[in-house]
Order: sequence, then C-alpha cells, then structure tokens
Amino acid sequence: MSPGVTSDRAPQPTTIAHALAWSRQHGPAALAEALVNFAAPFLIYLTFRPGLGDVVALMAASVPPIAWSIVEFVRRRRMDALSLLVLGGIALSLVAFFGGGGVRFLQLREQLVAAVIGLIFLGSAAIGKPLIYLLARARVRRGSGPEAQGFEALSTHPIFRRAMLVMTLAWALGLIVESALACALVFWLPIAIFLVVSPILGYGTCGALTAWTFWYASRRVAAAQAAGG
Repeated sequence: MSPGVTSDRAPQPTTIAHALAWSRQHGPAALAEALVNFAAPFLIYLTFRPGLGDVVALMAASVPPIAWSIVEFVRRRRMDALSLLVLGGIALSLVAFFGGGGVRFLQLREQLVAAVIGLIFLGSAAIGKPLIYLLARARVRRGSGPEAQGFEALSTHPIFRRAMLVMTLAWALGLIVESALACALVFWLPIAIFLVVSPILGYGTCGALTAWTFWYASRRVAAAQAAGG
C-alpha cells in the first residue's frame, strides 16, 4: 500500500479480541461459578472427611453447588420451561442430598439427576413436544419482536420441526450417556478425585451439546428459510 493511501476496509475484531471482551464481561461470574462448583466441594470434602467421615463430608461438599443453583434461579426470577427444568434439577439434587445411605449410594443418586433430565427430554420427544423447541421458544419470546415472529413463522416447517426433534434426542442421549459414565466413575475413582472430575464431565457434556446445538440449529434454520419456511 502506498504511503498516504488508506484502506476502506475497517479492521475486523480478532478472535483474541472477542475472547478478551468475553472475559471482561463474563470472567468474574465464570470464576465464581468455578470456585463454587469445583474448588469448594473438593476443599470441603478434604476438610470434613478426617473428623466426620465420607458420607457427612460428601453431603457437606454438595451444599455449595446446590446453593449456587438455588441463588441463580431466584436471581433470574423467570418461570418458563428452562426455569422449570433447572428447578427440577435442584429438587432432584435435594432428594439425593437428604436420601441417606452409604457414600457410593449418595454419589450414584447425585449422578442420576442428569439421567432423569435426559429421560424428560426423551419423553418430550415421544409425545411430540420436543423440549428443545419449548426452551427455544421461551428464549426468543424474551428477546426482540422480529426474532419471535421469525421463530413462529418457522415453527410449522417440516425441516424446522425435525431439527427440534433431532436436537431434543441428542440432548437426551448426551445426558443419559454422561450419567452412565459418571456412575461408572463412582466405582473407579477415589471420592476426592471424582469431586473434581464429575463437574468437568458435566460442564463438558453440556458445553459440547450447546455448541453442537447452535451449529446444527443455524444450518437447519438456513435450510428451512431457503426452502421457503
């Protein structure tokens, strides 16, 4: 480029810039969630185990994640399909927490929460009301009017409806497989190590399913629109 000649093209934000912007906006909340769901249970278990035993220490270690979920639910103050799903997960966690039994039994009950939610996804698909569709509709109705209108316009298109069914089945399968793997790890790993591995498995599964869902949904929406949805 010759001196004095400027480009008409505006500089594009880089991936690093996007990552830094995300970190500034969401970093503190992500750090707090990591401390509550990863570090706190591990440290609480190690602190209470010598004097109180595995069962009491494990129950104490379950308090921060459950409390975090309850606080987040109350803070958002939304009663829609997603909120009901979160509330159901909290209720199942509390049932596991207060159910009693041995340490392995307690761990197994906690891991079955994901399986129960997966079965809810599967059941919604079986009755023709895919849960992904209900969650997506709840989200767009909280957004802009045009987005909600576009969503409703596509809601009867065969490509769109099949995509909602496929995504619901994918979440059902993913959560059930995660639960099965976590239950197996209960017997393979020491409790302290499992307290670290379990949330990584859970967040990793949900993160992968979420990323795939956005990728797949964008392709299916584009296909429906191209077909005249």
